[in-house]
Amino acid sequence: MKRSNTHPMDRCQYLPHSFLKRQKIRSIIRNFDLYLMLVPVLAFYIIFKYIPMYGVQIAFRDYNPGIGFLKSPWVGMYHFKRFFSSFRFTRMVINTIMINVYQIIFQFPLPIFFAIIVNEVRKKYFKAFVLNITYMPHFLSTVVLVALISTVTNPEYGIINHLIAVLGGEPIRFLEEVNWFKPIYIISGIWQNMGWSSLIYLGALAGIDPSLYEAAQVDGASKLQQIFRITIPCIIPTIMIMLILKIGGIMDLGVDKVLLMQNDLNIASSDVIPVYVYLTGVRDGNYDYATAIGLFNNIINFVLLLGANRISRKLFDSSLW
Repeated sequence: MKRSNTHPMDRCQYLPHSFLKRQKIRSIIRNFDLYLMLVPVLAFYIIFKYIPMYGVQIAFRDYNPGIGFLKSPWVGMYHFKRFFSSFRFTRMVINTIMINVYQIIFQFPLPIFFAIIVNEVRKKYFKAFVLNITYMPHFLSTVVLVALISTVTNPEYGIINHLIAVLGGEPIRFLEEVNWFKPIYIISGIWQNMGWSSLIYLGALAGIDPSLYEAAQVDGASKLQQIFRITIPCIIPTIMIMLILKIGGIMDLGVDKVLLMQNDLNIASSDVIPVYVYLTGVRDGNYDYATAIGLFNNIINFVLLLGANRISRKLFDSSLW
């Protein structure tokens, strides 16, 4: 009888692998309807996200819509060099990064604290009332939001300047001063998005085991100790995932809000890359140059996303992948 040269340990390692493979196939067949629900999502990303990546080559060509991608002359890194040598490059990069850094410092933590506070409210109707009041501004259009900002900060009849005048101060033209653009942008963003952003943290708080709080109460822990020893550690994974996503979009801003708030007097503070891409590509028709700037923006975001994900995985054992 011919003996097999396969080591027994190799056969033992092979059998579980084949068994798991069969189990995986059976699971897919058993849950076929659930996997079928993924088809529209995958189709969306393939059609609208991956296939359009073919157009990235515009950034390296002297693009002419009349002759198409492949026939347009190849210019290599010309558009990138043109952007890097622009007198607006440093100002736009600094403004874009600083606004996002301010959002992370001031705007990102507030929904977490708000969710923890609301979660401690035991009166159901009051809790629902507070949540409805705080997340309703999220549904305001950007045009309406900027119109409200303009009205409230108006130097002649705005309520803020009225209060300043009552206190003996001089009216301030908030939207016309360089130093006030970023604070107004951040504060209005907090007002509009704090309630809505807190919903995901409220969902994470709802998943905490109540027995942990009961055990803490038995041990004599105060409410503040319960928050710092139980609540926050339990929602750290959610916090870190949201923070990673925020860092991964640090070079992006809402074009519509900045564009509506921007004017010639605050341009030194409101000149950001996404608005420049929009104006260059849509208004001026420089598709190749705008694509190069957008590609530069996305590469920076991608690198920051990878770095933030790796740091979070090492420090908190929580990451996107």
